[in-house]
Formats: sequence, structure tokens, C-alpha cells
Amino acid sequence: MSRPDLSPHLVHFTRGETDEEAFQTLRKMIAERRLNGNTNFIKGQHRCVCFTEAPLWSVENGLANPSAYQRYKPFGVMFDKTHIYTLGGRPVIYQADEEYALLPDSHKWRHVKYEPPVIDWTWEREWRLHRDYLDFTPTETVLVIPTRDYANRLYGEHEVEQYMQVLQYSQIMDKLLAIQHSESFSWRIAVLQE
Repeated sequence: MSRPDLSPHLVHFTRGETDEEAFQTLRKMIAERRLNGNTNFIKGQHRCVCFTEAPLWSVENGLANPSAYQRYKPFGVMFDKTHIYTLGGRPVIYQADEEYALLPDSHKWRHVKYEPPVIDWTWEREWRLHRDYLDFTPTETVLVIPTRDYANRLYGEHEVEQYMQVLQYSQIMDKLLAIQHSESFSWRIAVLQE
């Protein structure tokens, strides 16, 4: 069944005080090919990699709730939901804090405090993967970028890095051989504002 409010993907969005800071965080993730888990806002200090299942059309300006509270920027790494599920990722369990103790230890990492109308994080549509980090490759991910300008920056900065690498390798080997060590930009990109 196809529904516009559901997505077959999960996105790990970046944070930052500014778009530039969030963009640099994304570049670091790409360079390391790793998403690091954290314990922020997770009762019991369980380390998790967090995602949203909100469809891309609903996050054009970043993942924000109806009150315009914006904790994330519109830069991220998107995975197929089935892939994360296979790795053990699950949707969080929104419930009262006193119900946390009722969960078996194996599920406590999924708890999110829910006490409407004051505490309601359901707009995040959060999924978690209970682990310290998640390594990823270009074949299993799509980069989420807010505008074509940022996408062009990613392409351009990659080209500059490859050019500099060829120059460095040229110091110790033949230039034609050094060129063979350069890599093409292999990431797929989804631009939110086309």
C-alpha cells in the first residue's frame, strides 16, 4: 500500500548552528564513511545511531515540528529502511517515562518520553540503531542536500581533493600512474529544493 506520509527510507540528518556547519559535518561523515552513535536524549545512556522516517518532501527546510522547532539541518545520509531494519534498527517506542521500567532490557534503547501535550517528539518519527557507529558506502546510501548549490560544492570540492591527491602522488610516481589513483564522485544525491 502506497501512502504519501510513509517513506521506504530513513535519513540521518546533521546538526549545526549554521547550514555551513551542518554541511561540514556531512562532509566529515562522507570522508569517514561512518555515522557515529550518541547517547543524547536517550534514557539509560544507550548509544544509538538515529534516523527519521519522515518522507523527504516533508523535510525540505529541515526536520522541524509544527512549532518550527528545528534541531536538524537539511543535510543527511539516507538509507533503505529495510537495510537498517536488517541491521537491527527499529522505530522508537513513545511512552510515559514510568513505563520505561516495564520494557525488557533488550528494548530500553527504544524508549522516548511521551507526555502530551507538553512532551511530544512524535514529529521526529524516529528510528534507532543500537550500536556505536554505522559504516556506510556510496552503493547503499543517498546524500540528502538542501539545494543544487550545495550539491555542486560537493562535486567541486571532491574534484579539488582528487587534483591535490594526484599532485602529491606525482611526487613519488609517474603522473599517469598517479591519475589512475584518483576516484570519481560515486555518491548519489537527493536535492530537496530543485
